[in-house]
Amino acid sequence: MSMPFYVAPEQQMKDKADYARKGIARGRSAVVLQYEGGILMVADNMSRTLHKISELYDRIGFAAVGRYPEFENLRLMGVRFADVRGYQFDRRDVSGRQLANIYAQTLGTVFSESLKPWEVEIVVAEVGDTAAEDEIYRITFDGSIVDEQGYVAVGGSSEHVAGVLKERFESGSSLSAALNTATHALAHENGEERELEAGNLEVAVLERSRQHRKFRRIHGDRLTALIQQGKSGDAAGASAGTDTADGEADQD
Repeated sequence: MSMPFYVAPEQQMKDKADYARKGIARGRSAVVLQYEGGILMVADNMSRTLHKISELYDRIGFAAVGRYPEFENLRLMGVRFADVRGYQFDRRDVSGRQLANIYAQTLGTVFSESLKPWEVEIVVAEVGDTAAEDEIYRITFDGSIVDEQGYVAVGGSSEHVAGVLKERFESGSSLSAALNTATHALAHENGEERELEAGNLEVAVLERSRQHRKFRRIHGDRLTALIQQGKSGDAAGASAGTDTADGEADQD
C-alpha cells in the first residue's frame, strides 16, 4: 500500500510564492509616481492593444504586470464594482482604497485556496484634490497590500527600478521630469542601461485639473515631445551641476 504524499502547509505557501514570483519576473516592469499635476503611470509595453495601464473610475487608475488574462480579469472586476457602487450610491463613494481592498481579498483567496496562484502584481492609484490626498496602493500576488508614498515600481525587476526611483524622484516635478525619471528607472530594470523609445512605452496620467474623468493616455507626438523635453532638462541639470563644481573649484 502506497503512503499518501504529504507537503507541509509552509512548504506549499513557499512553492506558490516562488512560482508566482518567477512568472511575474518574466515580464517588464511598470512604475507609478506623483508629479506636480497628479499621478503618472508608465509601463514598458510595446503592445498598443493589450494594455497594462487602464482607467477604473473617475479618479482611479490601474497598472499591472504579469499574466495578461489574469490581471485583465481583475481590471474588469474593479470596473464592474465601481460602476455598480457609483450607480447605487454616489460617484464620490467609489474610492481607490475600496478597490485595493477588494483586489487584496481576491488575490489572497486565490493564493490560499487554489493550486495555482495568479502571476500578477497590481497598483491602484487615486488622484486627490491636492498632492497630499493622492493614494497609491500596491497589491501583490498573495493579497498583501501596501500604501505607497510618492512612487512605486512593480514587476520582474522592481527592486532595481525602485532603487533608481529612490535616487531620482523629486516631489512636485513637472510631467516631463517625472516621465524622464520613470523611463530612466525602467531603462535600468535589470541593472544594465538600455534605450527606451516612445514606441516601447505605455503612458497615462491621472490629471488633477481635469473635470470629471481624470484619466488620460499620452502617446504619439505628445509623448515623444515629453521624452525629449525630459532628456533636455536632465542634460541641462547635469551641465549646471558641472558648471557649479567648476566655479567652486576656481574659488578654492
